[in-house]
Amino acid sequence: QAQLVESGGGAVQTGGSLRLSCVASRATFSTDTMAWFRQAPGKGREFVAGISWSGRSTSYEDSVKGRFTISRDNAKSTLYLQMNNLKPEDTATYYCTAAGTDGSRWYTLYDEWGQGTQVTVSS
Repeated sequence: QAQLVESGGGAVQTGGSLRLSCVASRATFSTDTMAWFRQAPGKGREFVAGISWSGRSTSYEDSVKGRFTISRDNAKSTLYLQMNNLKPEDTATYYCTAAGTDGSRWYTLYDEWGQGTQVTVSS
């Protein structure tokens, strides 16, 4: 099973910024669609942002549009999530995964998840 290692989380105040990284060991990373999901305490895991293998196509959950930017570096097998203008409701553990989509729903492709990285935004 491939490894996914997320990092870059932390505690910030409202309006702050963080950049998350995810290093993937799967050999198919450069051809996989990738996504970030998050899970807040007491809630289910939800889709945040997704990116095609080439990086040319991206998709965002409505509440993060205009604030978050997903990107990737296939040469480094690394996925990124730049998060600006953070809000308390962004507080969650963030996970990356290889993903699939049917155009309206995003899901994990191989059911592989890292340990996640915690983001805490205080008001």
